[in-house]
Amino acid sequence: MSKLKMNKSIPYITAIIIFLILSFAYFPDFLEGKKLSQHDKQTFQGSSKEIVDYNKKTGEHTLWTNSMFGGMPAYLISNHTPYNIAKYIHRYINGHSKLRPVNFIFIALLGFFIALLLFGVDPWLSIAGALAFGFSSYYLIIIEAGHLTKVSTIAYMPPIIAGVYYAYKKDKLKGSLVVMLFLALQLYRNHLQITFYTLLTALIYIIFEAVSSFKKKELKKFITASSFLTVGALVAVLVNFTNIATTFDYGKDSIRGKSELSLNKENQTSGLDKDYATAWSYGTLETFNLLIPNLYGGSSSGELSENSQMYKELKKLGVNSAGDIVKHMPTYWGPQSFTSGPVYIGAVLIFLFIFGLFIVKGNIKWWIVSATVLAILLAWGKHFMFLTDFFLDYFPGYNKFRTLSMILVIAEFTIPLLGIIAIKNIIDKKVSKKDALKALKWSVGIVSGIIIIFLINPGILSFKSETDAMWFIRSFGLKDDGSSQQLVNTFTSALAKDRASIFQADAWRSLGFILVTAALIWLFIIEKLKQTSLIIGLGVLILVDLWTIDKRYLNSDDFVAARKEKTPFKASKADEFILKDKNPDFRVLNLTVSPFNDASTSYFHKSIGGYHGAKMQRYQELITYGINHEINQLVNTLQSSTSEFEIQSTLMNLSILNMLNTKYFIISPDMLPIMNKYNLGNAWFVNEIKEVDNADEEIQAVNRFNPERTAIVDKRFKDQFFKFKKDSSASIKLIRYEPNKLEYKTNTNSNQLAVFSEIYYAKGWNAYLDGKLVPHFRADYVLRTMKIPEGQHTVIFKFEPVVWANATKVSLIGSILFILLILFGIFYEVKKRKTKASENTEK
Repeated sequence: MSKLKMNKSIPYITAIIIFLILSFAYFPDFLEGKKLSQHDKQTFQGSSKEIVDYNKKTGEHTLWTNSMFGGMPAYLISNHTPYNIAKYIHRYINGHSKLRPVNFIFIALLGFFIALLLFGVDPWLSIAGALAFGFSSYYLIIIEAGHLTKVSTIAYMPPIIAGVYYAYKKDKLKGSLVVMLFLALQLYRNHLQITFYTLLTALIYIIFEAVSSFKKKELKKFITASSFLTVGALVAVLVNFTNIATTFDYGKDSIRGKSELSLNKENQTSGLDKDYATAWSYGTLETFNLLIPNLYGGSSSGELSENSQMYKELKKLGVNSAGDIVKHMPTYWGPQSFTSGPVYIGAVLIFLFIFGLFIVKGNIKWWIVSATVLAILLAWGKHFMFLTDFFLDYFPGYNKFRTLSMILVIAEFTIPLLGIIAIKNIIDKKVSKKDALKALKWSVGIVSGIIIIFLINPGILSFKSETDAMWFIRSFGLKDDGSSQQLVNTFTSALAKDRASIFQADAWRSLGFILVTAALIWLFIIEKLKQTSLIIGLGVLILVDLWTIDKRYLNSDDFVAARKEKTPFKASKADEFILKDKNPDFRVLNLTVSPFNDASTSYFHKSIGGYHGAKMQRYQELITYGINHEINQLVNTLQSSTSEFEIQSTLMNLSILNMLNTKYFIISPDMLPIMNKYNLGNAWFVNEIKEVDNADEEIQAVNRFNPERTAIVDKRFKDQFFKFKKDSSASIKLIRYEPNKLEYKTNTNSNQLAVFSEIYYAKGWNAYLDGKLVPHFRADYVLRTMKIPEGQHTVIFKFEPVVWANATKVSLIGSILFILLILFGIFYEVKKRKTKASENTEK
């Protein structure tokens, strides 16, 4: 390698080294062999346990699991994508899974570094800029939570958008290949909400570029670049067609699809219900925590010091454990029901963004501003329903997503981008000294002014939450009858004072970072500071600003011994008892947890509940309009009586839970479970069919029927009805269980109607009678039913989704095209460089 080429490589090699050092330095516990304990990772381990165990046992992959919500496709839990080239590239880039969570920060730093290079930023400044994205608080918070697919999907976001820019402004082939590569990687991670935000940001840029091209009469150039980008994006889609097709196909039948029920119609969309979709909406004033991290208290489980008012009040009451109690206080008081921390972009970066509004000119500024403002307005969700309703009702795909505040990932990209481009323009002398100083003065005034307004007008913020009183009543075991009101008022008042105190500390902190950043830029503008010192100084300020906030939410307390992390759930006495049952297929309802927001039960058993953001629509409706009512019935009985007779009488009347083959109820981890002798088993023959006209009638009927005797069937399946009389001597038995294959033996003296306690999903489950494909249909809102002819027969259900089989073939074609295009790009670039070198030699 020539000396010149070596010198050019130095900043890139340096970037890799710095990113690696910082990624490892942030997690010193990782170097000690500890592992990060992540809630959502544990949830994944619970929900995927049956899938993983089946693969280990047979070497095969199942596309269905019965461990959650009675049964559901495995597409959005652990999908099998054998021919997806992006899968292997992603694994190579991320290194071995044993490098988690170090690799998450590294790929985020690398992704934004690549993006800044594509935007024409100097490599050294790009290193400093990468710190802004890789250490943004939201990114570290979701690493702590274990949102693993979201983490890597966000990391791939910057190069995609930058690739679009590069294709239009510099090189359509290179830009399109960058988009193809990183979009393929992003789609492989299958977090389509982040991909939606990525493409929305890119679309806004393309609109600005289209208008500019029209004005400049350069539409041909625009169309050519757009065509290259379209091909690249299309190939990325084809590579991931297995994930996309199965997700889209299943989505129609999940809670993200349209309900057949007419109940609660004003709240419905063609996707998620509005109240569910907007549950996590950012508050309007809360938006300023992008600048002041503890503006709204930080986390729903924040830590107060021994200097806090709360600690002092507890000590006055003689509470010995006051020090432990104040480590887990609801310091967050904003409108969201729960949060792990703020989307703190950084005081330094907010200041640079405002500075960029004055310094940066042209479409790139207005694109960034438009995307940022739109993201903030949409993050407000239910607090700005005019815009939210418009997007939910008319913007394709938007109503499939929950946690609308997540769209602030756009601002996490655009705000640092504009700020770094502003510094680039100052370094490149694109702005006169006079204009630069004027912009600096205005920026300091605006950003500092916002902070000072909050500081001198404490009435703007209440520091109180409507849920404070109830939190203290529940947490401290106080009576909710007014007798503890004075004590509750003391606690809530102390907490409000502590919230005000931590806000003030962070406000002064942000102001300090802003003034130091402004001083650094001022010294550079008046030529008292060199470029290298400016870049290093900004890099250090950005890193210190973000790092210290990040450590509030992801630190050594989140790490555990590797052995403990590997086994996320410990079997209780109740679990161990149930695991001794040799029956291969029954369900368990765990009342010691929130059953429909928990995957720990699924780790050991086939659960009535589970944890998933896209459970089947009909099953969710059965929970809402049926199962919850039966759970309340049982809980009320358990609370009011210990009589075995009364408990069994209640169990006898739980028609929905009995038809779902609920054999055990866990009521305490330290007690033996309640065994339900009224569960109907794996399959049974019924006496009659009750026909209903629609879903409304069907959901009402399942709340007041005897499932052992009657099958409730929608009239759409009427062509499969037949006359029969129940044969009391008939038998049906499950003889073989696999998650994707169930085998039964039947023996009847006449044609019978069998109901199977398995979830109906016509887009994959096929029924075979003695090896011959036969029809089956839906009964009791969610179960399967079919005609069983007289005699002895073998019935087999197999999960054979055509959509997966076909999509996998398309994915193979896409991967081949992907490789060919990458090879073509390399060949073209090598040829171009050789030609250029030859021309230079001739000169």
